[in-house]
Amino acid sequence: MTELEEDYSYPLQELEEDYNYPLELLDGLIDFSDSLDAVEDVFKPFLQMTLEDMEKLDPLDQAKLHLTAAYAINSLFWMYLRVQGIDPDDYPIKHELDRIRSYMNRAKEVEESRKAAQEDQAGASRVVKTALLEPSKQPADTAHLSIEWTKSWTNSRAKSPLLQQS
Repeated sequence: MTELEEDYSYPLQELEEDYNYPLELLDGLIDFSDSLDAVEDVFKPFLQMTLEDMEKLDPLDQAKLHLTAAYAINSLFWMYLRVQGIDPDDYPIKHELDRIRSYMNRAKEVEESRKAAQEDQAGASRVVKTALLEPSKQPADTAHLSIEWTKSWTNSRAKSPLLQQS
């Protein structure tokens, strides 16, 4: 246990004795404390990551990491406002969370299109191999399939989110 953790580790049972909190509130405080411990556990790997480790990540993973951190921090601020009895909808935090969420959705689309492109690449190589076969070696009933697949693949690439401008 670090010095910081020792400073903030106050036995919750003593809260009831020292401040005469009602039992219902004490249960909520214990749950809240457990939830904060879980949040700390989630953030530990992120906080232990060095700048060099982050720079080694692929740009999409870096973006996802930064978006996750920004969303978590803004969510914690939103919770802080709620705990203080302030309506977060009256603050720009709601707009900021929506903005980050839209970027997260965009990153997800890019990731999915990358996966689809890798799958399409394998399919395209099969089509090319099939097309390069001599007509006598190509099964008679599959010759039209490679042409249809090539057309559908070309159409799907034209609709790719990576090729569209935002």
